[in-house]
Amino acid sequence: MALMPVDEALTRLLASAAPLPTERVPLMDAAGRVLAEPVVSRRTTPGADVSAMDGYAVRAVDAASLPATLTVIGESAAGRPFEGDMLAGTAVRIFTGAVMPAGADAVVIQEDTLREGDLVAIREAATPGRHIRRAGGDFASGEVLLSPGHRLRARDLALAASADVADLTVYRRPRVGLLSTGDELVRPGAGAGSHQVILSNIYSVGALARAAGAEVTDFGILPDDMAATQAGVSSALAAGFDVLVTTGGASVGDHDLVAPALISQGVELAVHKVALRPGKPLMFGTYAHGASISHVLGLPGNPVSAHVCALLYLVPLLRALQGVEVPPRVPLKPARLAVDVKANEMRMDFQRAQIVGEQDGLPLVRPLPVQDSSMLSVLARADVLLVRQPHAPAASAGETCEILPLED
Repeated sequence: MALMPVDEALTRLLASAAPLPTERVPLMDAAGRVLAEPVVSRRTTPGADVSAMDGYAVRAVDAASLPATLTVIGESAAGRPFEGDMLAGTAVRIFTGAVMPAGADAVVIQEDTLREGDLVAIREAATPGRHIRRAGGDFASGEVLLSPGHRLRARDLALAASADVADLTVYRRPRVGLLSTGDELVRPGAGAGSHQVILSNIYSVGALARAAGAEVTDFGILPDDMAATQAGVSSALAAGFDVLVTTGGASVGDHDLVAPALISQGVELAVHKVALRPGKPLMFGTYAHGASISHVLGLPGNPVSAHVCALLYLVPLLRALQGVEVPPRVPLKPARLAVDVKANEMRMDFQRAQIVGEQDGLPLVRPLPVQDSSMLSVLARADVLLVRQPHAPAASAGETCEILPLED
């Protein structure tokens, strides 16, 4: 079976990823969610001209030439505006955020004044508009502040709140089920023997999924037995996850049972084997249950391979399910090589690498000396993945290259 190019596999994966249904959530629960409807301001902010500083509101004409001494006729504070009109030769004590009195067109900051009783001496000439925040200077009523497909950050929630918007329409979080396979696997802390392997994939893959906005359920470990694997897959599919992720058993060895188990349960596999390193034994497909579709992603068992494949395929899939526009290609960034690198063969290579400096405004990267797909210590030390295209020729230090950030 010919290996599928990395970007073609991503295109096929995303082709069936329609956005999930929407729901309305309060602002306090909206962080990290993806907007399904625009946030439209319900008010103009500021609602009136307000002072940007503590000081005195004046008519600039009265304080344009020095010396100038004005009579203080009142006070304007945030939430308690001065109700009268400014007359010639008068000033109003004003505080940051307070509404400008009618007739005032400048603020003299308090450091540039000297107050004695009801008189204030102006020590810095006033100019029209000085230290004033104009009405609508931030945004206007009816203005679209945030658009659909935007993942909400902390500062976005503050913006929505200030626009008098109390709740938001967002896409439902994808539900992800994680299913591990392998007789050799044991849980962390269980006291693994020398012939056993401690399960690690679900923790990195689960963390990537949660960071991408998903709700994650650990569905357990299946033994290398066809009947047990079929039963486990059937149970996981019946749970109705939006995405079922399996780790291990995705190759074609005697103990690699996941693909035949999935097919036996009605999963239509679209991809099985992708031209990338690490992570060639990757598969995905769909499972229809009623009007709904579950996406099935089979990751390799090697922990580095599983992490890289989750970064390349699971994260974009989860974003697309939440209405985020995802390009059907790996989002690479430019960098420069810190060392010479060899020619690459037929698979797109994602090498663990460190950023060791900067050159011409680009990060300078060096691949780590060991690239074994089972070595998590190397992955943990990496800053980025150095990407080598299929059949890329040898390259020298200083040449441009491509990198993929490790998003977590």
